[in-house]
Amino acid sequence: MAMGSIRASGGDDEDDLDSAPMSEINVTPMVDVMLVLLIIFMVAAPLMTTGVPVQLPKTTAAKVAQAKKPLEISIDKEGKPFLAKDELTPETIMPRLKALAAEDPTQVMLVRGDKDVPYGKIMEVMGLVGQAGFTKVSLIAQSPGGALPAAPAPAAGGAAR
Repeated sequence: MAMGSIRASGGDDEDDLDSAPMSEINVTPMVDVMLVLLIIFMVAAPLMTTGVPVQLPKTTAAKVAQAKKPLEISIDKEGKPFLAKDELTPETIMPRLKALAAEDPTQVMLVRGDKDVPYGKIMEVMGLVGQAGFTKVSLIAQSPGGALPAAPAPAAGGAAR
């Protein structure tokens, strides 16, 4: 089966073959040009939002304080509390926490407890943190997927090889 062109008229004249109207429009070059323009505008748009260039005056005012790294109190398997890596004894935990709270009562305190520690022991330490004067206390837990919460779980029906 041969592929031929559509003729405008029913005649067999060779001149009619060259003068037949084209019935298709190729939009691929137009799409390519539009994508290039889109990329150009995406790159150039942030550069145009800088505003008016000005010379800022110098000041002797103190810099704005950055957010502080939160403090962490950890409870190991045996139920011993640690502030950072320093072990806290029952005699030293309250004075140490009160001293830290006196420095900055708005400081965030994160409580990390081993999964094998009884819940009551974690609540006891959280109570001491609150009594010391900290107002922002949070518990830390690990997501079910481990360190990467967005990682997909392996298929349940997969066999080991």
